[in-house]
Amino acid sequence: MRISAIDAYGAYLFHQGTNYSSYRLFGAHAAVWKKKACIRFCVWAPHARAVSVVGDFNNWDAGATPMERAAQGNGIWVAYVPGLTDGATYKYSIETASGERILKSDPYGFAAELRPNTASIVKGLRYQWHDTSWRKSRKEYDSYHNPMLIYEVHLGSWKRDADGKVMGYRDIAEPLAKYVKEMHYTHVELMPLCEYPFDGSWGYQATGYFSATRRYGSPEDLMYLIDTLHRNKIGVILDWVPGHFCKDAHGLRYFDGEPLYESGNPMLAENKDWDTMNFDYGRPEVQSFLISSACFWLEEFHIDGLRIDAVANMLYLDYGKKQGEWQPNKYGGRENLEAVDFLRKLNTAVFKEIPQALMIAEESTSWPMVSGPADKGGLGFNYKWNMGWMNDMLRYMSMDPLFRKGNQNLITFSLYYAFAENFILPLSHDEVVHGKHSLLDKMPGDYWKKFAGLRAFFGYWMSHPGKKLLFMGGEFGQFIEWKFDDSLDWHLLDYPAHQEMQRYVKALNLFYNQHPEFWEIDYNWHGFNWISCDDNDNSVISFYRKGNKPENQTIIVCNFTPEVRRDYRIGVEEAGIYQEIFNSDSPEFGGSGVGNEKPVETEDVPCHGKEQSIVLTLPPLAVLYINFKKQKSKTKSTKGNSKEEKSPRNLLKKGGLIK
Repeated sequence: MRISAIDAYGAYLFHQGTNYSSYRLFGAHAAVWKKKACIRFCVWAPHARAVSVVGDFNNWDAGATPMERAAQGNGIWVAYVPGLTDGATYKYSIETASGERILKSDPYGFAAELRPNTASIVKGLRYQWHDTSWRKSRKEYDSYHNPMLIYEVHLGSWKRDADGKVMGYRDIAEPLAKYVKEMHYTHVELMPLCEYPFDGSWGYQATGYFSATRRYGSPEDLMYLIDTLHRNKIGVILDWVPGHFCKDAHGLRYFDGEPLYESGNPMLAENKDWDTMNFDYGRPEVQSFLISSACFWLEEFHIDGLRIDAVANMLYLDYGKKQGEWQPNKYGGRENLEAVDFLRKLNTAVFKEIPQALMIAEESTSWPMVSGPADKGGLGFNYKWNMGWMNDMLRYMSMDPLFRKGNQNLITFSLYYAFAENFILPLSHDEVVHGKHSLLDKMPGDYWKKFAGLRAFFGYWMSHPGKKLLFMGGEFGQFIEWKFDDSLDWHLLDYPAHQEMQRYVKALNLFYNQHPEFWEIDYNWHGFNWISCDDNDNSVISFYRKGNKPENQTIIVCNFTPEVRRDYRIGVEEAGIYQEIFNSDSPEFGGSGVGNEKPVETEDVPCHGKEQSIVLTLPPLAVLYINFKKQKSKTKSTKGNSKEEKSPRNLLKKGGLIK
C-alpha cells in the first residue's frame, strides 16, 4: 500500500478535515529512512508534552524510542524505528500536560492483539485479490433498480466448527458463501468487525477503526472472506459505527490526556445509555479520521457498502437524555448541527471516491431526506432502514389474530411514507434479543400457527416496496433468541417444520430475484397500487406490484387470520385468466394445501373500483401471489348473446372509442 509523506499538504488536509486517506499518513508503515528499512510511526497528540513508541522490541521502555514533533502540522509526532517487521507489538506512551504517562493503542493501527491484550501490531496489508470481475460489474451496478436481499451475519455465532469453537474468517468463507448463494441472497451484511474489547458489545463499541478484529484471524483472512463472497457474486456490507466509541483506557478517550476524539463538553461527549463516548463531529481532524476509516474499508477491503449504526444518536442532542442533560444548539433546537454537516460531508466524500458504494443509515426517527442528496438538503445516504414499518409489523404479527381487525392500520400505514425515502425493510438482530423473542416465537398460537404466521409475514415483507434484510436464523425458524456467544441451532433442520421453513424462504428469495416487479420500482407509486386495504373484518389486504414492463406484475393477497376465506372476491385491472403462482400455504412449505390450483377467470362483476374481478380461496395465515396469464379466449356470437354484443358499451369498444 502506498503511504503518504508527512508533508505540509497532507497535514493541511488533515487539519482541514479533508484528508480522506489519513491512514496512509498516520499509523505504523514500512518505510526507508536514511537508506535503512524501518517502520515509520506517526500519531496525532496535540496536547502531549512528549510521546514515545514502546513495545516488545524495546522492553516497553518509555525512554528508549522517543518521537519527535513533525515540522508540519499541529501535534503530529513521528519516529523511524529500524529493524522492526510485521508482527511487532507496540503502543504509544504519552506524557500528558499534567505529567502523567498513559499507554494508548494506535488509532490508525491495522492490527491488534486478541483480547484481553490491547497492544497494536505492526502490519502491512498484502493480499492478492481475485474479484476483478465483481468489481468491474459494480461500476455499472444500479442498486435502486435491482434486487437487494441482505443476509445479516454475526460471524462469531453463525456456525461453530465440529468442536464448538468459533470459525475464523477463512474457515467460514466457503460454507457461508455456499449457503448464502444457495438461499438466493444478494448481499451479506457483517456485524461490526472493527477491533473491539468486549464480546458482549457485538462490535458496536470499537477501539480500532482501521483494524479488523483479531477474533477471527488476520486482515488478509478477512480479505479472503470478502473475496470468496465476491467470487460467488455476493455483495458485502459492513456495519460501521461512527456514532460513539468505548471508554476503555487503551482507546480513544482522553487520548493525549485531554478530550481529543470526543468533545470537551461533557454533555456532548458522554453517552450515558451505552456508557460510551460520542465523537466530536465539529473537529476537523476527527472528520478526517472517520471519513478515512469509511474509505479504508471500502477501498482496501473491497467492502461494497457501509451500514451506519445509531444515526439518530448522532442527529439529536437530546437522544437518550433527560431534561437538563443536554444543551440546545445555537438556534435553540435539539438537532446536532455539527453531526448533520459531518454526515453530509461523509457521504459526499464516499460517493466521490467510490460512486458505486452503498451508504445505509440505521435511523429510527422521522428526520426528513435521510436518503436525499446532500447538496439538496438531504443527509446524502442512498438507503435508510424503515424502522417504522418494522415496529408496526412486528407488533401486528405478535397479536392474536382475533384482535388484528382493530389494528389494520399497522399493516397499511407504511404506505403513507413508503416512497419518502429509499427504504430497506430490516428484520435485524436487534429484534431477536433482550427478551423480544425470535421471529418465530413472536407469532401467536400453536406450533403450526407460528410457522404459518411467519411464512405469511415473510410473504408480505417480500412484496412490500423496499429492499430487504433478514438476520441469520430467521430463514429456518430459529426458536430461541440470538446468543452472540453460541452457534445458531442448526440441529433444528433435523425437524420437518424447520426444513419446510428453510425451503419456503429459499423459494421466496428465488421468486423475489426472478420477478422484477418486486424490486424494479421500489421508490414511487408506479410500482405499487392497492386493490383493497380496508377489509378490517377479515384482516385481508390485496395489492399490485409492478415493474417497468406491462407483463411484469403480480397481485398479492394476504390473509392474516387462521380462517379459510372461500369465495373471496377482489377487483382486477384486466379481464382474462389469472393463475396462482406462489402460495405460502403449500404443503411443501409446511402449509395445509389450501389454494387455487386451477386458473381463475375474471367475471364482469365490479369490485374495488374495477370493472372486472376474480373469486379466490384464501388459505389460512397465508399469502398468495397471482399473475395475469392470458386474455379470455374469444367465442363466436350466438343468437343468445346478440343483445349483449350490440350493447352500447360493446359497440363503443368495437369502434375503438373505449377500452
